[in-house]
Amino acid sequence: MMNKKLIIALSIFIFSTKIFAQANTELKTIINNSFKFFPKAIEAENTIRTAEEKLVLTKLNNSPSIAAYGGYSYAAPVPEFEFGPNKVQFQPHNNFNTNVSGLYTIYDFGRLKANIEKSKADLLLTKHNVESLQFQLANQISSIYYNIIYIKKAITIQDTILAFLGENKKIVETKLNNGDALKFDVLNIQASIDNEENRKVDLSNLLQKQLYLLEYSSGYKSISSSVFDFNSGTASNLLDAVQAKEIATKNNIDFLIAKDKMQQAISDLEIIKLQEKPTINSNAALGFRNGFAPDIFQFRFNYLAGVGINIPLYTGGKMKQSVKLQQTLIKQNELAIKSLEATHLKDIQQTLTDIATNKQRIYNTKGQIEQAQYAQRLASVRFTNGVGTNLELINASSNVQRALLTKLQYEFQLCLANVELAKLLGERYW
Repeated sequence: MMNKKLIIALSIFIFSTKIFAQANTELKTIINNSFKFFPKAIEAENTIRTAEEKLVLTKLNNSPSIAAYGGYSYAAPVPEFEFGPNKVQFQPHNNFNTNVSGLYTIYDFGRLKANIEKSKADLLLTKHNVESLQFQLANQISSIYYNIIYIKKAITIQDTILAFLGENKKIVETKLNNGDALKFDVLNIQASIDNEENRKVDLSNLLQKQLYLLEYSSGYKSISSSVFDFNSGTASNLLDAVQAKEIATKNNIDFLIAKDKMQQAISDLEIIKLQEKPTINSNAALGFRNGFAPDIFQFRFNYLAGVGINIPLYTGGKMKQSVKLQQTLIKQNELAIKSLEATHLKDIQQTLTDIATNKQRIYNTKGQIEQAQYAQRLASVRFTNGVGTNLELINASSNVQRALLTKLQYEFQLCLANVELAKLLGERYW
């Protein structure tokens, strides 16, 4: 058991030392700029400030409240009796009252502390929600970034194919002028050139759309890199899916948010339980008013001070039911974390499989490309010497194109799989 824990801990350490070199400087710069550029990211950042202000407000609930009051009222009739020729009033018709009063909670049996802890949990969840948005944005931009590189490389392959077909078209036209070829041969190779031109147009259209997405997300209009240089590091080769899941549970933002929600539910339960506790309050006031005997018309200084206790006695079972409901919510959060673990294990297994599969595919395409290129050169020589046909040449060219695009597709898929693995493991590669 100790050996297994040691291996997992060592794997986590090795992986963490590699992660900072996963993305190139340009991609990191674009991603970090998007956090300040993308409107949704800016909006999310403001939620942190809102949560911080709520925490400050919660802490201020322990402060005494002081209020000033001034008032006038006219009362009629007032209690009075006749004493000889005079009338004696017990209360004046005109009543004046001014005072400053204060209220302070002496002891709340942990209510304030529990609410502060709840506000801290809310703030942490807010920060992790912002990080979650940043992860999503980073993953989206990485996908766009490498899509652009993929399309650029595909266009380069198209240019190579078009150059090859263009050269052979010149040969066919020369043969046609010498009577060694038919007009059909020229038209046939021109049709192939037109098809490849259309594919290039389609790729250029896709490239422009990706550049628009890049600008929308980050403000950048172009990139300079031309290689699939995102790599999950050599440490990924040392990890099986279970070990990778151990890393994910510690770093992946989804797990952090799930744990935050669990802490929120626990804090809510503590607050609910404290509602059965009493509160001890003190109050005081001082000011001036009239109405004091024996001279009820005189404006006199007065004051009061006191202590009170409020004890909940009966809530009709609502408290017990609230506790039961909150305990159910805590259990629901526990089950959500277990479900998240199962989902991540499945996703990690699939991603590691994609990485291994695409590496093997790339290795296998090397022979296919060499064979296709050799067949293309042979078909070109045969066609130039008049022993091969135009159709053989076009087929050979198409085979080279398919082999190169297949290898490019596998390299692209490997790169995206590495990006996905970094996201699943919760690596902040930017």
